[in-house]
Amino acid sequence: MVDPAFALLLFALLAGAAAAVLWPRGGVLARLRRGSRATLRVGMEDALKHLYKSHRQGREPSVESLAGALEVPQARASRILMDLREAGLVQSNRPTILTDEGQDYALRIIRNHRLWERFLADRTGVAPGDWHEHAEEAEHRLTPDAAAELDARLGHPRFDPHGDPIPTAEGDLPAVVGVPLTHLEVGEEGMIVHLEDEPRALYDQLIAAGLAPHMRFRVLPSPDGRTRMAVDGRTLDLDPAAAANVTVDTSQAAVAPMEWDGLTLEDLGPGQWGEVVHISPVCQGIQRRRLLDLGVVPGTRITAELAAASGDPTAYRIRGALVALRREQQRWIRIRNVATEAVA
Repeated sequence: MVDPAFALLLFALLAGAAAAVLWPRGGVLARLRRGSRATLRVGMEDALKHLYKSHRQGREPSVESLAGALEVPQARASRILMDLREAGLVQSNRPTILTDEGQDYALRIIRNHRLWERFLADRTGVAPGDWHEHAEEAEHRLTPDAAAELDARLGHPRFDPHGDPIPTAEGDLPAVVGVPLTHLEVGEEGMIVHLEDEPRALYDQLIAAGLAPHMRFRVLPSPDGRTRMAVDGRTLDLDPAAAANVTVDTSQAAVAPMEWDGLTLEDLGPGQWGEVVHISPVCQGIQRRRLLDLGVVPGTRITAELAAASGDPTAYRIRGALVALRREQQRWIRIRNVATEAVA
């Protein structure tokens, strides 16, 4: 004979398990359905971005290119295009052409992505190589109101940290200026305006080379087919694939002379001082804000006081305060007029 207490306990367990699975809002099946809907929405939003960017770059998207961009089988890509057509986001007779509603939707996702990258660069210590991956997730979660609040907190930036224009809330997107670095001849000068962040391997090469938007450069002769450039007081070489992912502006404004002779804080010996010209564009986010808070702005006089026994860090006198800076930080601070402190 079955113990009544055991039967009641078994019934309670089975009822609880059924509730956990079938509960309308919080059950496992409900969560799975929401997860499935979320996955479907993310796929559609990623497809909208691909279609929009392809047309903006003068390329004709296809089922094959969409499957490659989303890393899904072509059958799945075809299904996503059908879903977009049913939602009125692509044209019914040309499913790779966005409708006005589809274009607005795509720009909203792109706006979310680039705002989030700007936030990561300016307000966090996330490494540049990881900005894109984090933004790929955040872009699907930001509501229009949240994006507007983030935009206001960041001071309504016009470009993301790679140099891509950020769409406005109204969907306006400035035209991209510039040409690939590989189009320039030896001796030409300009300013870097954009670094392509995909594929990740090439972007990592550009970051490792210490490149960033707003850097001035000059193309130098190269004997081996690579692109050699003088930039930021250094000479560096880029392979053709990486150089093609650098967009530059060679207009008169971009090549205007700059008051800087290539010196950084690293060049100061004990007792020497220099005047700040600017902080390198490579320095972003928390590091840049810290230097600005310390008073490292154009015109500030900085004196090298003493170096650690190992040579790094070095203590500098900045606006009356003694501040220790590592060698990497020293290289970010451009100076001029190096002189030796007078001894009383």
